Amino acid sequence: MNMSFDAVYYEPNALDYELGQMLREKYKHLPWIEIESHNRIPELSAAENQDFPKLKKHLIIGLRKTHKYVENHKVSDWLVPYTSSGCRAMCLYCYLVCNYNKCAYLRLFVNREQMMDRLLKKDAAAPAPQTFEIGSNSDLILENIITDNLPYTIERFAREGRGHLTFPTKFDMVKPLLNLDHRGKTIFRMSVNPHEIVSCVELGTAPLSARIQALNQMAEAGYPVGLLIAPVILLPDWKELYGELIDQLADELNEKVKKTGFIEIILMTYSFVQNAINTDAFPQAVPLLNRETMTGRGRGKYCYRNDVRAEAESFLREKLSQQLKTMPIWYIS
Repeated sequence: MNMSFDAVYYEPNALDYELGQMLREKYKHLPWIEIESHNRIPELSAAENQDFPKLKKHLIIGLRKTHKYVENHKVSDWLVPYTSSGCRAMCLYCYLVCNYNKCAYLRLFVNREQMMDRLLKKDAAAPAPQTFEIGSNSDLILENIITDNLPYTIERFAREGRGHLTFPTKFDMVKPLLNLDHRGKTIFRMSVNPHEIVSCVELGTAPLSARIQALNQMAEAGYPVGLLIAPVILLPDWKELYGELIDQLADELNEKVKKTGFIEIILMTYSFVQNAINTDAFPQAVPLLNRETMTGRGRGKYCYRNDVRAEAESFLREKLSQQLKTMPIWYIS
């Protein structure tokens, strides 16, 4: 995948790190604009909502200074801030927009050794092996084509960690990971949606068929794997769309995935912030806010009504039990 940027915004001390120097050389043809902090870039914060796609073409480089671990009780024990936040893709439901508003562009943090040291210390101090979600703030497969951070991360944790790392992705560039010495300690999860939703809502991500093939490859390479059907978007023809998706998964997933993998399902949560940006930046896009099926959930957020969710859960469970019955559903949220 060829990913171009139009400018780099950087914290000067990022160049004191090996990765920062590598990025400086890699993108030396671009304008480099010095900033005080990756969290405060006034000229970008002041941009209009309609400039959202342009902002996504900026690359921000800095140091991660906060390392707050958040307890999680799904696939992982902890959500861990790691080597990037934001993303180059433009999924119209992206929850990172809730946190960063229109400044959900890709930020790379060059102090990866410090972050891994802290993670391993946390792992060693725990009474039992822990699972760490390192991909909740970004897509690490996408990031990896810029930084090559995943081989370092996966192999170092394989040597020194007790539990597991895990991350989801919507991309298929897994070739650099297939021959790593991972020792089964990294759980690879592929996020999927119907082809029609991938093409018109998950802008800038890999096609569904390529994602399925990447998941097959990772399973064959010995990684523990999971299938993340998320976010489930209840468009008017959602039963047809998700029925066809599950049929396609049943046809194209290999036996290794079917026998060893698990399934997660997450229904979409949407927000006023996302809706405002999408309305201005993508005026022709599929509308995701449906006031007939959705209700308020906290400040400025919307989720599907309980009866609507129950119908969707029942449909998905039944269809999956027919087509992918060997893959357990770990949770639906």
